[in-house]
Amino acid sequence: MNIIVSLLLLLATCFPVLAQAQVQTLQHQDTKRRYIVYTPPAYQSQPHQAFPVVFNFHGGGMTMAEQMLYTQMNRAADRHGFIVVYPQGIKQDWNVGFGMDYLAGTDDAGFTQAMLAKLKQDYRIDSRRVYATGLSRGGFFALRLAAELPQQFAAVASVGAPMPEPVLAHHGKPEKVGMLLIHGTADQVVLYEGKAGGYLSADATLRYWAKVNGIAADTAPRRLLPAVVGDDLKVSMLEQGNGQQSVALLTIDGGGHTWPGADAFNIGLPIGKTSRGIDANEVIWAFFGRHRRN
Repeated sequence: MNIIVSLLLLLATCFPVLAQAQVQTLQHQDTKRRYIVYTPPAYQSQPHQAFPVVFNFHGGGMTMAEQMLYTQMNRAADRHGFIVVYPQGIKQDWNVGFGMDYLAGTDDAGFTQAMLAKLKQDYRIDSRRVYATGLSRGGFFALRLAAELPQQFAAVASVGAPMPEPVLAHHGKPEKVGMLLIHGTADQVVLYEGKAGGYLSADATLRYWAKVNGIAADTAPRRLLPAVVGDDLKVSMLEQGNGQQSVALLTIDGGGHTWPGADAFNIGLPIGKTSRGIDANEVIWAFFGRHRRN
């Protein structure tokens, strides 16, 4: 996988007409950090336009390039006209208080702020339309950003990762931010029902962010999405709003620890089934597109 990824990134760098994915670096706390920036064709064809940006954080043990290839968010960026940033975690991890000190461990939140500052210097960024998403550990970290840097992000989408308890312990008064959760009920890596001492359930996470956003929880009906031939996984959506921010939970009945709509793969873990009935990138962007910071 790493050889293939390296070749693809080399092609992306040498042939920008084929793929506008560039590896960038910055120095943060005496450490050289890396991230991939993908710009859609519209970025070149609309030279006076400012563009939304989506940070897409990889899962634990993955790389930024693997996250780009697995989620295929670049395709959605081409369709809808936004920039995607794939950061690289130190030791392929993100600091959410699991296995490292929340405050004294890796300063990934500071790294994210440094990336955003550099992106604003190097690219035409719409500061009101900055978003974060991620899978698994990357999803946990996106939730940390929602709690720690709500002034920077208009909305966050977490895939296979409810609210980490260390984030709750360190941020007692979070601010309003749009929140989308995507989770499979048969996820055996990060449990839909939550884990005591680790993270909330998906439902409790929805209620938490509904309260933060001043939204009455459990007032909206759960909507069953249309079925797709050949896919036995049922998908339902519960979404509530306050006129500016929304909170939503997309539940995949029988779904595993995967990115919906992505190609199925096996990495030796019980990751379970991938929904073919929805495209996570389209769902995430549709949600992000309704959110802007004031």
